[in-house]
Amino acid sequence: MGLFSRKPKTPKPIAPGGGAGNDTASLNSEGSNIRSSSAGNSRIHIHNINRTSAGSVPQTPLTPMTPHLMPKVNLPKPPDPSLDAAGYLRSLGSVRERSKVVTDKALRNGLNHFDVDLAKFPDVVTFRDYDPPFSSIPPHGRYQHFCVGGRDRIANLLATFPQNVDSSEKCRSLVDLFLVSVLLDAGAGTSWSFKSAENGRVYRRSEGLAIASLEMFKTGLFSGNPSNKFQVDKDGLRKLTVEQLAKGMQSHPGNEVAGLEGRAQLLIRLGDALESKPEFFGDDGRPGNMIDYLLAHPTTQASSTPIVVLPVLWNVLMSGLGPIWPPSRTAIDGISLGDAWPCSSMPQQAPPTSPGLSPFPNSQAGSGAAAWESILPFHKLTQWLTYSVMQPMQNLLKIHFAGTELLTGLPEYRNGGLFIDLGVLTLKHDDLERGLQNYNDYCRRTSTKGVEVAPMFEPSDDVIVEWRGVTVGFLDKLLVEVNKALKRELNGGELTLAQLLEAGSWKGGREIAEVSRPNTKEPPILIDSDGTVF
Repeated sequence: MGLFSRKPKTPKPIAPGGGAGNDTASLNSEGSNIRSSSAGNSRIHIHNINRTSAGSVPQTPLTPMTPHLMPKVNLPKPPDPSLDAAGYLRSLGSVRERSKVVTDKALRNGLNHFDVDLAKFPDVVTFRDYDPPFSSIPPHGRYQHFCVGGRDRIANLLATFPQNVDSSEKCRSLVDLFLVSVLLDAGAGTSWSFKSAENGRVYRRSEGLAIASLEMFKTGLFSGNPSNKFQVDKDGLRKLTVEQLAKGMQSHPGNEVAGLEGRAQLLIRLGDALESKPEFFGDDGRPGNMIDYLLAHPTTQASSTPIVVLPVLWNVLMSGLGPIWPPSRTAIDGISLGDAWPCSSMPQQAPPTSPGLSPFPNSQAGSGAAAWESILPFHKLTQWLTYSVMQPMQNLLKIHFAGTELLTGLPEYRNGGLFIDLGVLTLKHDDLERGLQNYNDYCRRTSTKGVEVAPMFEPSDDVIVEWRGVTVGFLDKLLVEVNKALKRELNGGELTLAQLLEAGSWKGGREIAEVSRPNTKEPPILIDSDGTVF
C-alpha cells in the first residue's frame, strides 16, 4: 500500500475545484473560492489499523498541482558565504544546502547522535494514504488548522466584513492573523488545551493554538485601531501583556501552555520590529501591509500578472521580523541568524589554542573550515509563515509565487518524529541516557508526572540540531520515493513537498505518535521549549 495509494471504494462525487466529498462551507470573494470538505474523505492506515481522521480539512482551490502558465523568472542567488556569511545563512537557499551535509552523513550511517537504518525507509513511504484525486491535497499552511473539524472559520470571519471591504483589505487582515498565529505556534505542551467560545469544543496542540489566536484576534487584542479590531499592528502588540495572553490562551495552573512568557515577548518585540520597517509594514506597522510592498516591487511589476519572486517575500519576513528573535540565538559578526545553530556534524574550525580539540568530541575537528560552515540554518517558523501567508494572497488576490521550490520540509518534531517512530533513526545509547536524565530533571523542576517517559533536550542541543538537519534532507528523499510509488496514479503529475507535508509526513508523524504513546501523544523526543522554537 502506497503513502497515497488508491483503494477500491464506492465512487464519490467530485466537488467543484477538484476536491472529493460534500461542500460544507464556501467563500466567494472577488472570484476566489475556499471550500471545506466533509470528514471521512481520507483514511489513515497504521499497521493495518483503520482510523478515521480527527477532522476534515477544507480544500483550497490553489493547490501546488494547479497548473499556472508563468513566464520564466530568474531567481536571485543567495549571497556568497565567503563574502557575506550572515547573509548566506539567513537566506532560504542555505537551509537545503547546509542540511545536505548532515543528510549525506546519515545516508552513510555516520551521524553523531543517531543510528540510521535505511532499510526502514520504505516503511515511511508506505505508512499513510490519502484518497485520490491528489490534486485536492492543499499545500501545507496555517489555513488548514483554522478549519479543524470541517468548519471554515476563515470563510466565516470574512463573511462578517462589511460589503465595502475589498479583497486587498481582506487579505491584509488574514496576513495579520496568520502571522501572529504562526508565531504562537511553537509546541503547546501536552497538558494544555483550549475550549472554543464558538462551539464549546476543546482543541489541543497546533489546532488549539490556531483557534485561540483566531478568537483573540476577533476580540481586537492585537489591534491598536479602535475602528478596526480585525487587524494586527505595532500599537496593539506593544501594549500586550503576559497576563492578557495567558487569559486569551486559557493558560492557568493545570492548563499551562508551554513557553507562555516567551510567546508574549515574541509578540511584543514584533510590535517594535513592525515599527522599524515602515517600507514593508507601513506607518501603522501592520503585517498585512506587506502585500502592498510585494505588489509594488519592481520584480512583481515586471509581469502583466502579479508574480512575486519568493526571495522578495523571504527578505520581508527575514529582515522585517529579524529583531523578534531572542538575542541569545546564534550570531555572526554581530548579526543574529535566527533559527540557526552550531552542529557537530558540520565541518568545524580547529580551536586556535588547542589544535585537535573541539567542543564537539565527534566533530570534524581541525578541518580548517570557516566559522559559518559549522552553522546549520533552519528558519522553521519563517518557512511555516511563508507557506501560510502565501495562501490568502493566492486565494484573494490571485498572486502567483515564483521559486516556491526553494522552501524545504519543516524541521519540527512531527515530521522528524515520523522517521524515529518508524525506525529509520534511533537515538544512540549515551544520548538516550542523557535525554532521559534531562526528562527526569524536568519533571522534578516542574512537578510534572511522567506518564510516558521520553528523552528531552533543549532546542540548542546538538542532538536536536542534528535531528532537524537530517529531517530536512529525509523529507526531500521521501518526496522522491512517494512520487515514484505513485507514478501511475499521478499520471504524469507530481506531488509537491508542500502537499507531502500536509497529507503525509506532518499528519503521519502525529498519527504514529498517537499509536506509539497513546496516553500523551508526545513525539519520540521531547523539546524543553522556550515558546519560540518548534
